[in-house]
Amino acid sequence: MKWIDHLDKKFGRYGVPNVTVILIAGQVVAYVAGYAPPEAGGDGLVERLALAPSLVLAGEWWRVLTFLFVPPATNPLFAFFGWYLFYLMGSTLESQWGEFRYNLYLLLGYLASVVMAFVTFFSAGGLGPGLGAATASNLFLYGTVFLAFARLYPDFTLSIMFILPVKVRWLALLTWLGYGATFLFSRDWLDQAMVVAAVFNYLVFFGRDILNDMRHRHRRMQFQARAHPAKGNGPRGRKLTHTCRVCGRSSADEPRTQFRYCSECGGDYCYCPEHLGDHEHVKELAPDAEQERAK
Repeated sequence: MKWIDHLDKKFGRYGVPNVTVILIAGQVVAYVAGYAPPEAGGDGLVERLALAPSLVLAGEWWRVLTFLFVPPATNPLFAFFGWYLFYLMGSTLESQWGEFRYNLYLLLGYLASVVMAFVTFFSAGGLGPGLGAATASNLFLYGTVFLAFARLYPDFTLSIMFILPVKVRWLALLTWLGYGATFLFSRDWLDQAMVVAAVFNYLVFFGRDILNDMRHRHRRMQFQARAHPAKGNGPRGRKLTHTCRVCGRSSADEPRTQFRYCSECGGDYCYCPEHLGDHEHVKELAPDAEQERAK
């Protein structure tokens, strides 16, 4: 988006590198410290880090920051697996976007989580059932890192528990279904608010791409309708083949590759995933479009 590009050019030099490593290191420290004996402060340490709006207003202001360092699980194996995934995907996004954009993505998610936690608290007057000491989870915030990774690398294969290979696109679909179920059916207002916060930064970064994808699908359906006349209206056309205008890759040779049409080009110009965002836009209309305009 243009405003993100503007911020990147103006403030990009202030980007903090290796934020993923910093967050994981803080969680590891909190996880280990949680096993310290009670006299050393280990008992209930993780609970004292969580974001509870009522306790923040009571003076425990540090919770606004420390909830980022709440470990993902109590079981060591699941905690390690969570940290491994977060490092893999977070460091990949930072490499893809650059430090500033990745910082901004996390910052927007963080601010949305804090704001929604307090909005939920105040909207219930601070007296709703279970809201008095309710804590906001950071799982939804870190879940947006996974969703962003799945958006950019849908065909990346992830080995669940290092055994079962699954493409992240299907895991992302399950995550979206889980978010939807939580928002629609959960009785916990705070969890519903965290879902809204989790969607916020994702839509800020990918909302325009989602709209463009919808336009591409619509144009593809129109193009297919022209290439495949309906039964009874004439002979059926040959199977539609998508060919990248830049490199010539074809859906006939690579049926699993997702070819798309550029909404900024003047006509039905198709591109492979590598050249969809890296090509010179064609401003003149395609021959079919020129004939249609002449009519």
